[in-house]
Amino acid sequence: MIKILALSGSSRRDSLNQKLLDRAVLGAREAGAEVTPIRLSDFALPIYDADWEAEHGVPEDAERLKALLAGHRGLLIATPEHNGGYTALLKNALDWMSRPNGFPSGKVAALISASPGLLGGVKSQLSLQIVLTKLGVHVIPDSFALPERRQRGDGGSPHRRGPDRDARQIRWIQSRAVGRVTSDDRHYLGVDAKFSPR
Repeated sequence: MIKILALSGSSRRDSLNQKLLDRAVLGAREAGAEVTPIRLSDFALPIYDADWEAEHGVPEDAERLKALLAGHRGLLIATPEHNGGYTALLKNALDWMSRPNGFPSGKVAALISASPGLLGGVKSQLSLQIVLTKLGVHVIPDSFALPERRQRGDGGSPHRRGPDRDARQIRWIQSRAVGRVTSDDRHYLGVDAKFSPR
């Protein structure tokens, strides 16, 4: 059984992205995956700083995150959109998870997002994909973005696309993610990318 680590870039108590992730986790489990959901807010991580790392080393909670990453082949990430990009919480976690030797090879990620904007967080997905690719993670092309009009259930078109249809699409994407992650195709196994301190 494939193991997937599920996380959201939001720490809000009533986060829409967290709710979206919770539904996507159900879809991935229905598709046959073993999913471990985590909340990044449960991990005490200082803002990444090379001088801090040189003096104190990698924080204990960063080591916990790295162990979780090592124990899962797939990543399921819900990414809110902040000023056209993904969140500082998520970026900081990725930076610490890559220290000091980069990401383990062979990781595959599926991205989902929700946003009040018209595009549903697509810009955050694009910027996140750049960083994940740099880290050697293969991001599957199938993604899911939930804009405000579909959160209301009207779909922004004469044909209503309410929550039930959105839930089905999420489950389909996660089925594709599970199938991609379990593939033995070596094309998806990249060289580890290392984060260079700035």
